[in-house]
Order: sequence, then structure tokens, then C-alpha cells
Amino acid sequence: MNIAQTLFCERVHLAEGWASDVSIGIDDDGIIVGIQPDAACGADATRLAGPVVPALQNLHSHAFQRAMAGLAEQAGSTDDSFWTWRETMYGLVNRMSPDDVEVVATKLYSELLKGGFGHVVEFHYFHHAISDLGRSDGLEMSVRILRSAETAGIGLTHLPVFYAHAGFGGTAPNAGQRPFIHGVDSFLTLLDQLEPECRSAGARLGLAIHSLRAATPDEMRAVLSAERTAGPIHIHVAEQEREVEDCLAWSGRRPVSYLLDEFPVDDRWCAIHATHMTTEETARLARSGAVAGLCPATEANLGDGIFPATDFVGHGGRLGIGTDSHVATSVAEELRLLEYGQRLRDRRRNRVVSGPGASVGRTLLDASLAGGAQAAGLAVSGLRVGARADLVVLDGANPFIAAAKDDQILDRWIFALGNEAVRDVMVRGKFVVEQGRHHFEETIDRNFERVLRTLAA
Repeated sequence: MNIAQTLFCERVHLAEGWASDVSIGIDDDGIIVGIQPDAACGADATRLAGPVVPALQNLHSHAFQRAMAGLAEQAGSTDDSFWTWRETMYGLVNRMSPDDVEVVATKLYSELLKGGFGHVVEFHYFHHAISDLGRSDGLEMSVRILRSAETAGIGLTHLPVFYAHAGFGGTAPNAGQRPFIHGVDSFLTLLDQLEPECRSAGARLGLAIHSLRAATPDEMRAVLSAERTAGPIHIHVAEQEREVEDCLAWSGRRPVSYLLDEFPVDDRWCAIHATHMTTEETARLARSGAVAGLCPATEANLGDGIFPATDFVGHGGRLGIGTDSHVATSVAEELRLLEYGQRLRDRRRNRVVSGPGASVGRTLLDASLAGGAQAAGLAVSGLRVGARADLVVLDGANPFIAAAKDDQILDRWIFALGNEAVRDVMVRGKFVVEQGRHHFEETIDRNFERVLRTLAA
């Protein structure tokens, strides 16, 4: 057993639960190769400065949208919705170059790390800069995402997105959607080009269908049957009520029902949002083995609605969290909003919980870790032998953390502290955030400010 470094944790949330005085051995590839509870801190071990928890996977990201966070909050009318927000997003896309996308994605990924994420699933549909339309094959934009993840030091599952239409039934794309568009052949070619690029960058490759409205059933079947990747498959579904109404008008079925009826949805799939489901659809999606990809801060920001998490989990459903448009970049904020949405709807407390006496924070964290890993295509997750050494050191000097024990630590972090509690973050055995700062924070921030000023000009 090759141990390149050893960590010593006074208290750590392992896959089996909380343990004390734990020695964690990590090899040269950043994989955990040994875990020894009730150990002594060896002379060559690095003693961590607070309770240790696994870093989570962010299962849904549109990295470029971090540049517009806070810029769509000026009321246009009393009918503002996702659909009016989308026009602001189109305007941003029209001004962004590949260089801009790389800078913004690098900034975002550094923030996600500081928020407690160790891996991100990039749902990537910004394929072509406006200036490159007609010449771009989409590869450069994806390579910029790979480079951003490498620079920031975050794990990456890259999902190029098939996007061909503006609405159900193959409606022609509108002008704002031109940077997103691929035909089936060009999309499959992009996947072929990306396979060696992702392998070289240490990233996982999957694919996504933007939504049922952005691809015809025949196009979806052609993309899926080509089997260019064995990675995860993601799709936006039933995010807005208008989407449900339009799907009913087109097919006579609601979006989740249509998806489950027409496609072999299984544990490779992740249904993003799935906000508007009937009781029957909720149970069917849970039974399929697919992960529900929830982005509570974005869903609240857009006024989408509240996912039926209590019913979904009650049927054995698997869920994970993402940050989507990145109005928030924090594990704690997303988990807190997920729980608070259920409380506001039900007018009751402690909704997403494994049973009486159980910790809500522990339930949310464990469920999101398992679902996030599945949606990211990671075979092993959590702090266990064989998993990547992706971990968060919470601030042991913070009074809330210092005075808490075991699951109380998670509840304090998620419901009382947020990012304030995140001290250090390790990904693949390397610290990328220490004492609350990313290693390249000054350069990343300087470049990000420059791009924001350019986009605002």
C-alpha cells in the first residue's frame, strides 16, 4: 500500500458515521488507501484543524451564468418569471468570448470549493461564441471548462448538452439560442472529440439533453442510441408550469410522465428540477432509480416552485443538489433552502429527515452525497477506502463548531453558519482552499473583475 501522505482527524464523518482520532492514508493519485480510527497522530501526519466531513458533488452547473448573478433583479413587470429572466441570460451570452467563459468558470469553481463542494457536474450548453457562429464546432468552449476546473482544482464531470429547438415539436431556435445549437451529427462528433480531452484532464464525460422542448424524441433516441459515453445522462424536466402546459398541449402527457414512458430512465439519469409532478409521477421517478437534481437557490430565485422532496424521499427517491445559475455557491445554503421550502409548504418543521430523533443536517448531507456521486458518475464517494480524498475541514475555532458534537456539527454548519464554517478544502489529496482562501484567489478575482467590467461596458 503506497501512502504518500497521512491526515489526522480528531473527529471525522466517515461513510460509516462519526469517528475519533482517525488516521487517513492517501496515495499519490489522491485516493484514500487506509483509514484507522482510534489512532495516534504520527510525526509525519498533517493534523487537521477541525471536524472533517466529505466534500459534496454539485450536480448541476451552468458556469457562465455566475457572471449575471444579481443582474436580473430589476422588475420588468408584475409577470416576471423564468421566461423573462431567460432574455437577460441571452443578452449575457451575446457578449461573452471563450476567454470570458474560462475566467468566469474559474471564479465560480473557486467559490464552489470555498462553499464545500469538491466536484461539479457542468451542464454545458454554451457551445459557440456569437463571433464564432458558423465556424465553431463547440470544442473550444468545452476545453475552456476543462481548463477552468484544472486551474481551480475542482473535480469535474463534463456534460455537453444537446440543444436543437426552441419548443416542443421541433420549433426552430430563436436568435438568442444560436450559441447553444447542435444537430445530432455535430453533437456526436463533439462527444468523440471530448473523450480524449476529458481523459487527459482527469474529468468524467457524460451527456445531457437540454429538455424535452429542446430536442425531438427522434433526436433524443439518436443521441442516446449512439452510446458515445457510458457516463451519466441529465435532462431538465418539469421546471416551470408553462413547460407542463406546453408538454400537455403537444403530447397529451406531462413532462415527467412523457420522459418515463418514452425513454429507458434508470440510475444513469438525473432529472434536473422535476419541480412540477403529480403524486404518481413522484413515485414513478423515485422507482426509476434516477436522481432528482435539485437547485433550491436558483429555483427560488426564478420562482419555479417547490420540489416534493418529502414524498419523493418517502418513495425511496434519490436526490442531490446543484447551484444551477449560481445565485448561491454554498453547500449549506442549498441544503438549508431545500429543507426550508418543505417547511414553508407544509407549515411544519424538520421535514427531510430519516426518522424521529434524527438530524436534518445529517439526513440532507448523506442523501446529497450519495445522490450527487451517482449523478456525477462516481463509483465511490464519501470518506472511505477507494474514494477520492475530497474533504472539508470545518473551523474548529468557531464557537458553534467547537461546542457541537457529531451531527450537531452538521446542523450548526447548515442552519447557522454556512460558508463561515468552511476552513479548508481538499480535492484528490491536495488542499485547494486553506483558512477560507483559494490558493489562486487574488489572480482569479482580478481576472473576474476585469471580465465583469468588460461585460458591463
